Amino acid sequence: MDWLEQHGGEAVSREDYCFAIEHSIEFQCVFLQYALGPDLKIVPILCGPFAESLKTGRPPETNAAVASFFGALEGLAESQAGRLFWVLGIDLAHMGRRYGDDFAARADQGAMVAVAEQDRERLESLCAGELGKFSELVKMNGDELKWCGYPPLYTFARALPRARGRILRYEQWNIDPQSVVSFASLEFTAPSA
Repeated sequence: MDWLEQHGGEAVSREDYCFAIEHSIEFQCVFLQYALGPDLKIVPILCGPFAESLKTGRPPETNAAVASFFGALEGLAESQAGRLFWVLGIDLAHMGRRYGDDFAARADQGAMVAVAEQDRERLESLCAGELGKFSELVKMNGDELKWCGYPPLYTFARALPRARGRILRYEQWNIDPQSVVSFASLEFTAPSA
């Protein structure tokens, strides 16, 4: 944490409040502590929405603060390569009435079949290390799928640019009778230097 604060610039802020209302690491922390023991140490990183990038179409790193953080995180990843294990607690598309769409979404039915295809195309480009293509697919039509996983996935890919992945499982879930959230399990490996 100290190293990221020293090298990450103004984009890095040590702040507990954001995690008080964010739910993305709860399950992962409990599971990892169960699997690896109570002495597990984590560095939780909460990524902002990259709203500027989505609005302008430019890569997130055109913002100097974001670029500085990416550089610091990549440096940390390189210096601690054998000691770090990355876990991203995210979801993907948010579709249906709850999320402002004019249709009732049902998991794996109707419009959600096309959403699954778009989700998979985005994930496959990321897994192949095609960060530019991944970013363009997300930004297309102003991120019509409302992918909150875009910032952490993009950040991860910038921190470990040589990592390649595969989709282990993809699913959609009705969060209410008219709204769906999609999610997936991915596995990444980075080639040895």
